[in-house]
Amino acid sequence: MSDIFEELQWRGLVAQTTDEAALREALADGPITVYCGFDPTAPSLHFGNLVQLIVLRHLQRAGHQVIGLVGGSTGLIGDPRPSSERVLKTKEQTAADVERIAVQVRRILSADDGAEPLFVNNLDWTAPISALDFLRDYGKHFRVNQMVKKESVAARLESEQGISYTEFSYQILQALDYLHLYRGYGCTLQTGAQDQWGNITAGTDLIHRVDGGSAHALTTPLITDSHGRKFGKSEGNAVWLDPTMTSPYAFYQYWLNIEDASVVALLKIFTDRTRAEIAELERQVAEEPFKRAAQRTLASDVTTLVHGAEATEQVQAASAALFGKGDLAALTEQTLLDATRELPGAEVPAGTSILDALVAVGLVDSKKAARRAVGEGAVTIGSTKITDEGYRMAEGDYLHGRVAILRRGRKNLAAARA
Repeated sequence: MSDIFEELQWRGLVAQTTDEAALREALADGPITVYCGFDPTAPSLHFGNLVQLIVLRHLQRAGHQVIGLVGGSTGLIGDPRPSSERVLKTKEQTAADVERIAVQVRRILSADDGAEPLFVNNLDWTAPISALDFLRDYGKHFRVNQMVKKESVAARLESEQGISYTEFSYQILQALDYLHLYRGYGCTLQTGAQDQWGNITAGTDLIHRVDGGSAHALTTPLITDSHGRKFGKSEGNAVWLDPTMTSPYAFYQYWLNIEDASVVALLKIFTDRTRAEIAELERQVAEEPFKRAAQRTLASDVTTLVHGAEATEQVQAASAALFGKGDLAALTEQTLLDATRELPGAEVPAGTSILDALVAVGLVDSKKAARRAVGEGAVTIGSTKITDEGYRMAEGDYLHGRVAILRRGRKNLAAARA
């Protein structure tokens, strides 16, 4: 790629840089070494972290050396939030989360072409430093009047709760990471989200003060929808990359339901589709929005990146089967459970009459309405139409012995759980 910086700009992945002209030149003359850090403040990475991994993938494909850092030490402290102090996790909890997040980082970065990525844990070089050495060797290079100007710190200082010295020191720890990687790996670029600008530039400043070196910073914009709302939240819950926290089916559906006004921008950010391919999908959004071709492409590509092609095929099959275009019995048990988790439903044991079952799962509001639906031939269990109002749920109706899919008409679905 002749101009990776221009490509990142076109994809909407550049918010701020320390010196754009110098960074462009460094990337063009490269290869250079670049890193991004991921703190284990939760057991999984989420939507926002995926943006950073994708930036690293673009740089990796362009021939640059990328480093994925998992914050075993910074995760013990926690980047200060603008609202309130973090509840510190135990060392054991943090170590377990480090392992889980390291697996996610390795999977996404190792799945791409380019130089073999490096993976590091900042606890390895931070833990041996004594408190006295930390203050003498690094703390002396930071000025408090500059530190308090950082956005998150300033917000906390103005709050009733204030900020602890623990969280206040976070930016020194992150700066130390950059210095360590600069010295040990020749790393001269750190990337991160826009709200990390203060922490990243603390690192470039430390490199200059301690070693007289020059290093770069690049941040990505906050990704919002057409109404200015932050993406990555689904009814108050983060969109996680861990399949046990956000199932592949729910993950796929999140992307499938992206609004038309935002889908093209997200295709640029989250997929490897070419400019010509995205232009064609943009045309389809404008001229044939009912086909939702752009959303289907986005959902398929991102789910494949995070969960793999097999998982994507399963969730696509589940989506089709739920609406009568596939075989529900062919789904794996986990995919079936994930796909039906958001459906209305209830516990309906075998032997329950079809009329009671329809009422219990919420497809009708009375037995009278249930009789009418059965009489009109509008009720199915799986793919079997039920025409006998005396029918009782049988063991064989429950796929994998767990869930029976009840349908009234073509679009009204519910889950009867054994």
